[in-house]
Amino acid sequence: MIDKLEIKKILKTFNSCVPFFIAMSDEYRQQLIMDIAEAGKEGINVSNLSAKSKLSRPAISHHLKVLKDSGLIKPLKIGTQIFYQLNLTPNFKIVSDLIKSMESILAKIEDKGKELALN
Repeated sequence: MIDKLEIKKILKTFNSCVPFFIAMSDEYRQQLIMDIAEAGKEGINVSNLSAKSKLSRPAISHHLKVLKDSGLIKPLKIGTQIFYQLNLTPNFKIVSDLIKSMESILAKIEDKGKELALN
């Protein structure tokens, strides 16, 4: 049986992952993540992102806001321009914690199944 406290903790972790899953569920945002990754540590601004995309600047700005709100990217203001850099580690840690928790549950279910098969 899975402990109720453990279930509550896992549900909290699921909730923490929701912004990440929403942000990464869109193919345009996935492409923006890759374009920002390609830009390296210096980051990239909206003008350069729009040159790489078929999206309008307002559409790119909207997607960047979703990515920023989810914590996947961070803005860096240099002069009058804003450059976007990746900030993946915190989100990947939360998703990794979720995967580990689910693997633990799966192991408990499999152990319980083996125990029932032996009886």
